[in-house]
Amino acid sequence: MATTRGLAAFLRARRELLKPADVGLPYSERRRVEGLRREEVTMLAGISTEYYLRLEQGRDHQPSDQVLDGLARALQLDEDAGNYLRALARPAPRRRGRSVPERFDPAVQTLIDSWPLTPTFRCQQEHGDTGV
Repeated sequence: MATTRGLAAFLRARRELLKPADVGLPYSERRRVEGLRREEVTMLAGISTEYYLRLEQGRDHQPSDQVLDGLARALQLDEDAGNYLRALARPAPRRRGRSVPERFDPAVQTLIDSWPLTPTFRCQQEHGDTGV
């Protein structure tokens, strides 16, 4: 799913931008990663490392408001970035366009109208419409 991949990529990118010193953690020469470790983010956010890993891998797609607030705080997101995080986690539902009433060929419509007690079924085919 595209939205979970977007959330996962955003979380990884923001985690890699922060240094331990940015969040008050001691620096160690033995670090294998430039940014924060997952464990450090989860400790600051107050969530489990396993859950964060699922979010970062795109395997979980419904984090709660509390989790999102914790991640925004841990990753030091400003208001715009926090809103973007929420939009990635909970995209707005797609709006459906207004449906246009479909019409039969006038001759078919006349035939259908002449049988008021007969149900009508419409089947669209590649080569035209069929009304029954």
